[in-house]
Amino acid sequence: MKVSKGSVVSLEYRLHLGDGEVIDQSEPGQPLAYMHGRGQIVPGLEGQLEGMSAGESKKVVVPPSQGYGEHDARGLQEVPRGMFPPNAQLQPGMSITAQTAEGDVIPITIREVKGETVVVDLNHPLAGKTLHFDVTVREVRAATAEENEHGHAHGPGGAH
Repeated sequence: MKVSKGSVVSLEYRLHLGDGEVIDQSEPGQPLAYMHGRGQIVPGLEGQLEGMSAGESKKVVVPPSQGYGEHDARGLQEVPRGMFPPNAQLQPGMSITAQTAEGDVIPITIREVKGETVVVDLNHPLAGKTLHFDVTVREVRAATAEENEHGHAHGPGGAH
C-alpha cells in the first residue's frame, strides 16, 4: 500500500535545520503515526510522503511557507508581567505554553523581561526556518472506521 489520503502512516524521522544538528526525532522503535491528508504534520513533509511505500526513505527539505510559516513580527507582543504566575522565573529564550480562550495550546517564547512587562513571541519556534527531514516510512495501512471517526491514528490494539 502507498501513502495516500486517509491512510495511517508510521514514520521514523530526524529533523535538523540544515546544519545536521538533530532538533527533533522519533524515538527508536516508536515511529510517529498519523493520518495522511488530515493536516497532522507540516504540509511540505506530508506532500513529499505521498505515494511512498513501507521501507522507503527520503530526505525532504521544507521551506518555511510549507512548514511553520514565516516569522511574523506581529507575533512579538509586550504583555503585563502579571499575566504570569508571580513566582515564575522568566528568562529570555524560555519556552512555555499558553491556552487560548478556545482551549488551544500555543507555544510562547520569552524574548525579554522588562520589569513590569514581558516581550513574548507567539510565533512557532520553527517559524521562518527551513526544515530538513530524514524520513523512513515504516508502515502504511488503511485507517480503521474508528480512526476515521476520531480523525487520528490509534496505536497498537486501538490505543489513543
